[in-house]
Amino acid sequence: MTSTLPDAGAAADESAAFVELLAQIAEGAQRREQERILPREQVARLVDAGIGKLRIPVEQGGAGASLPELFDVIIQLAAADANVAHILRAHFGFVEEQLHNPDPVAARRWLGLAADGKLFGNAVSAQNGLPVGRTAGASHLDTTLTRDDTGGFRLNGVKFYSTGTLFADWVNVQAADADGASYRVTVPTDRAGVTVEDDWDGFGQRLTGTGTTRFADVRVDADETQRVDARDTDPKPTYYGAFYQLYLQALTAGVLAAVRSDAVALTRRRDRNFSHASQPLPADDPQVLQVVGEIAADAFAARAIVLTAAHALQVASDSERAGVFDPDAAQDAQLAAAQAKVAVDRFSYATAARLLDVGGASATQVRYGHDRHWRNIRTISTHNPTFLKATAIGSRLVNETPLPQNGFF
Repeated sequence: MTSTLPDAGAAADESAAFVELLAQIAEGAQRREQERILPREQVARLVDAGIGKLRIPVEQGGAGASLPELFDVIIQLAAADANVAHILRAHFGFVEEQLHNPDPVAARRWLGLAADGKLFGNAVSAQNGLPVGRTAGASHLDTTLTRDDTGGFRLNGVKFYSTGTLFADWVNVQAADADGASYRVTVPTDRAGVTVEDDWDGFGQRLTGTGTTRFADVRVDADETQRVDARDTDPKPTYYGAFYQLYLQALTAGVLAAVRSDAVALTRRRDRNFSHASQPLPADDPQVLQVVGEIAADAFAARAIVLTAAHALQVASDSERAGVFDPDAAQDAQLAAAQAKVAVDRFSYATAARLLDVGGASATQVRYGHDRHWRNIRTISTHNPTFLKATAIGSRLVNETPLPQNGFF
């Protein structure tokens, strides 16, 4: 695979091929959303460009990118198309965990597939509730893994919120065996009994494939399973949840960059203004220019916040790679990602809505799709409530209460 993505250590915008690819993805984003055209071609082109191996070490066939470098690429991709960037979240999260997989044979296998251009999706969540007070474990899992007479297993169940799996070659599933033990199961999406449905009907992030995945007596080989210790019994902090959550803030930062670009383009193309405005052309109107400037500042701030938090995650990752468990580094990463979420959410909704202040009623016309930015940001933010996260941050700082050890932190 020939990579057109920037080399690790280089700024993403230094790769002309990558910039061109982003421009091509951005060009059709609005039409794809309006006509519900799944971005299969765009995802395939990114995979061909080598995006799926960004975090894999060079000696294992990857690009060896740091976490700040990865999140910078995701911000740029989300600015082009937030749906496409979101589709890759499960893949990057799976790769991140494999970088620290205690089973070296399994890690080499999965990272090798990712380096070869295979994409991983997820089928972890279902529309059942995790009891209040629990952080993990298998007791809430309806998807079951049972042994068969061949030495393998059979997988049965239904998952929802399967973001990215419509586009993936493999799917990572959380399931429980008959004894209540929790397992990670990774199977090909084209295996008999696996059905991935395009039934996500949220008002934002419409093309992410965040819908249903069904498993009907799916054959699972023994080397496609890995037992997962319940974090309820040994709640050690890790940065993996922080990775998944900060990824969402990178999406939001990218959307705000798109809002900034749209605000500039809208102001430049408008050739009339309100009769009581200070200038005939919006491009000369200081009040309009103020709005554009404030939008740009918010986009800048969101990116800076995400990349600052990414450095905290990098410290935790480096500690694990060195074989040293550092709970303080892990909790610092969790706290950084949580604070990034609360901070960015406080202004991102309003910033996306202010795009319409740059224009008039014509800016609300469907063909421009300006509303999609607010819808996408609001949908992204609902993955975990801001008020609960802010409360946890406050309790951590004031009362030294550990942050919840679950996938939301």
